[in-house]
Amino acid sequence: MSWGTDLWDQFENLDKHTQWGIDFLERYAKFVKERLEIEQTYAKQLRNLVKKYCPKRSKDDEPRFTSCLSFYAILNELNDYAGQREVVAEEMGHRVYGELMRYSQDLKAERKHHLQEGRKAQQCLDQCWKQMDNSKKKFERECREAEKSQIIFERLDNDINATKSEVEKAKSQLYLRTHMADESKNEYAAQLQNFNAEQWKHFNVAIPQIFKNLQDMDERRTVKLGETYRSFAEVERKVIPIVSKCLEGMVTAAKNVDERRDSGIVVESFKSGFEPPGDFPFEDFSQNIQRTGSDGTIGTPKNDAGKPDPKHAIGKAKNKLWLFGKKPKAPNLEDLSHLPPEQRRKKLQQRIDELSRELQKEMDQRDALNKMKDVYEKNPQMGDPGSLQPKISETICNMEKLRSEIHKNETWLAEVEGGKQSTRSDRRSSTDVNHAPHGRESPEGSYTDDHSQEHRSPPQPDPHEFDDEFDDDDPLPAIGHCKALYSFDGSNEGTLVMKEDEVLYVIEEDKGDGWTRIRKQSGEEGYVPTSYVEITLEKHSKGAVTYI
Repeated sequence: MSWGTDLWDQFENLDKHTQWGIDFLERYAKFVKERLEIEQTYAKQLRNLVKKYCPKRSKDDEPRFTSCLSFYAILNELNDYAGQREVVAEEMGHRVYGELMRYSQDLKAERKHHLQEGRKAQQCLDQCWKQMDNSKKKFERECREAEKSQIIFERLDNDINATKSEVEKAKSQLYLRTHMADESKNEYAAQLQNFNAEQWKHFNVAIPQIFKNLQDMDERRTVKLGETYRSFAEVERKVIPIVSKCLEGMVTAAKNVDERRDSGIVVESFKSGFEPPGDFPFEDFSQNIQRTGSDGTIGTPKNDAGKPDPKHAIGKAKNKLWLFGKKPKAPNLEDLSHLPPEQRRKKLQQRIDELSRELQKEMDQRDALNKMKDVYEKNPQMGDPGSLQPKISETICNMEKLRSEIHKNETWLAEVEGGKQSTRSDRRSSTDVNHAPHGRESPEGSYTDDHSQEHRSPPQPDPHEFDDEFDDDDPLPAIGHCKALYSFDGSNEGTLVMKEDEVLYVIEEDKGDGWTRIRKQSGEEGYVPTSYVEITLEKHSKGAVTYI
């Protein structure tokens, strides 16, 4: 089908149709623009959502729970998904919307050109028509005048009363009008022939070519729409593999949630290393009551007359739950001694790891500076070797500081780990109150009387605080007794001298630092290594206190 032959007389309708085609193309372009704006807004909202639920965190606040890690992994995948939506919007804007708008401008210019040619051809045909019509009307007018002249001549020629001059004049007029009619006829014939030729050329050559151009233009517009429809879908299809990976990443993150591991992390994060508190001892306030022989069946141990029993000396117990009886001063944050043993060990290990990484960086920098110095010494034109010496010295100084810090923290870590081992040994020895006596070997292997192998010192309180506390008339009550497995010289401040096989009262259990507070029969108090004694805590029965 051809517009030029089948629609030769539909110029106005084709004008309207081609305009509708361009309007439809621009309407689709507007649709694509709104679609890409939706994608841009969607991507922006997704990124804001991810940013809202994934705030900046310090290194200490990094999540370790699998549920948190999986959630943040999902947020990362969602952020990547938002990036793909941005890619869709960008590709739609470039490959579809931008291309459509450029093509629309080209179509408008081309359509205008073809329609101008059609109107120009129509104007040329109309001009020929007017010329032919004018010649036709002139021919018709001249023929009527010639007919009038003929009628007048015939009337005068038959009139006997007419003069000869009148007849001759009428004859001349007839001849003139006939000649003019013949000329008009010839002109009309020529104009008619010319118009017919122009009309044939118009409807068989010019208009078919113009309409064919309009048809080609409209078909190209239709093809372009089909291509942009395909591009519209291809943009989405192109990101499907990456979007699928994002979704697979979310599924993988969901599978990585491990409730057992999270529970273990909770234990690891908050475990203090302490044992649950034991039973409170029975405090017999009826010791000083005089009883008759029949009332002496309570079974309360008797003491020497006039000598108070340090094991059951009960005071107001005011501020007695803290080290040496009084609330300690602010803890030393540097050695993390204010933390429970397990948490202290982890923090110290983390600090050592960080210091080791910093030390490695300083060592790498020192090596690099030394290499640069060697290059400068071999090639003086490249630089002055002496200019690097201050930096090398500074680096070496930093390395020494870091080594000192590492050594100090390793010492604290050794104290914690040693205390933990001692505590475990003590717990094993006190789990059964009827246990058999231990041998002469300590939990660490073989302790001797050579106390130069001691690896820890007891807590160091304020000297005045220590003196004030032991001058207090209200000593702590005993919670059990212990037997010295080894001799201890008590050379450090706050410790107590004890001899092998000596029996002492326990007034404060090991708090996880490897030291137990005890009291001698004489009332003297202090700390001894937990691994040096065999501890037996009291068991309580109704109405009586039994010592194992």
